[in-house]
Order: sequence, then structure tokens, then C-alpha cells
Amino acid sequence: MNIQWFPGHMTKAIRMMEENLRLVDALIYVIDARAVYSCDNPLFNKLLQGKKVLYVFNKCDLVDKDDLALWCEEFKRQGKPFVKAIGTSGDCSQIVAGLKQVVSDKIEKYAAKGAKISVRAMVVGVPNSGKSTIINAMVKKAKAVTGDRPGVTRGKQWLSIDNVDFLDTPGTLWGKFEDQKVAHHLAYIGSIRDDILDESELAFDFLDEMKKLYPQNLIDRYNLSGESDDTIALFEEIAMARGFKLKGNQPDYDRTAKMIIDEFRKGKLGKIMLEKPKAKLVLKEN
Repeated sequence: MNIQWFPGHMTKAIRMMEENLRLVDALIYVIDARAVYSCDNPLFNKLLQGKKVLYVFNKCDLVDKDDLALWCEEFKRQGKPFVKAIGTSGDCSQIVAGLKQVVSDKIEKYAAKGAKISVRAMVVGVPNSGKSTIINAMVKKAKAVTGDRPGVTRGKQWLSIDNVDFLDTPGTLWGKFEDQKVAHHLAYIGSIRDDILDESELAFDFLDEMKKLYPQNLIDRYNLSGESDDTIALFEEIAMARGFKLKGNQPDYDRTAKMIIDEFRKGKLGKIMLEKPKAKLVLKEN
């Protein structure tokens, strides 16, 4: 399945970000820890030039800590400041602390003059990476618009806490996916609208990856025999195990596909990282 998705509002979002760059001291780049490489939006490269950046590994509860440690080491090697977060936990105070550390030179400069300044940061990331949820956790109030589907935040929103002003921005992708594995991984984590996808095909592709990367997770979750290596046969075995059937005892493809992807997104399949920092999967130097 070939996936391409770039709605018009994303072009406007990039323009808005570029127009507001002069207003901020740094960027907070939110990344879904399950797909670090795929969350690297090339359209953000211009935004990052000349700006200090704090990377946030979000949804850390959905990946194994040892897998995440590999990415942490890679970011350290590249000299990229980062913090780990679980946006839904309600506590993201480490992001505020990390941001202040990133711009400490400016804070110290003004402090030496006896002045106290507010730090301004733009929050960026692909759709559904958890930007608004993180901001809500930081300000302790649900002021930013959140949702479990891409494209919820459409305009800019300023929010403040502890002498830090955050500019929330719409989740943004890029115009064409050269690597379909990246597109698929973004679809798995919910960065691409489900209604433009063939969910059965997406589920087949997801299972095809999982049976290679995390076969035991599938066996344990769906009480499978583990005997079949055929993706469609595996899909149908899951459907039957869950009782998702149509008339004539045929598997309900639509219901099963939605369930498989939804259970991955909610962490019910276990701690799964789609990409690890091997040579070809290192976040690009910006």
C-alpha cells in the first residue's frame, strides 16, 4: 500500500511556524519514542537552523527502556539535548527544566543584570506525537486542544508556566514520503488519518513487521498457535481468536484490522519500538 498525505492546512502551519520563529528562543521537538526516525520531519530543518532545540522522547511508557537507551546514547553522540516524557502522566516538569538548561546562557545573561526574563519556545512535531498533551501536563490545565487523531491543533496557541511561554503548533508532515516504511510507521502510530487508509492492508503490513520483530507479543496477546508464517492466515487466526466473524463463519476483516492497530497504539501488544538507531536509522544531523 502506497501512503501519501499532506492536507492543505499543513502548508499553512509551516508558514506560520516560519513567521513566528523570530519570537522564540528555542524549539521543543516532540518525538514518538516508538518511531524516532519517522518522526524526523525534513520540513522542520529550516526551523532548526540557528535555534536551540530540546528533543522530547514522548510516550516512553510504550517502549522498552533498554531500546530507548539506545536512542538516548545516539542523541548524546550527536550532541542533541533531550528529555524523556510520558505526556499522559500529567507531569512533564522535566521538559521545563530541560528547556531552561538549553537556553541557560540567555537566562544567566539577564540574571547578571538583575533582570528576570520569560523564555519562549515553539513546540513542533508530527501529528499525534503528543505535543498538546505535553503542554497540558506542563501547565497543569487542559488549555491546549488535544485529541487522539492527527490534525486536531489547527492554529497557534500560546500558553505559559514558570516564566516559560509555549507556542503550540499543528502537527505537520511533509509533502511526499520517499520511504514507504516511514509512511507506514507514521500510519501505525496515528500520525496519518485512518480514513484515508485501507485499514486491512495497513494491519497486514503491521503484522508482517511484527511477526519478524515481536512474534511472541502477538502469540501472547491473541493466544495464537505460532504455527503460521503467512500474514493473512495470521490475521484470520487473530480474528477467530477474538470472535470477530461474519455470516458463514468468515473473519470480519474491518473489525479485526481496527482492533489490531488500536491495540498497538494503546500499548496492549506490549512495549514495541518500530525503529532502533542502527546506521541507516539515525536521526539526521540538523
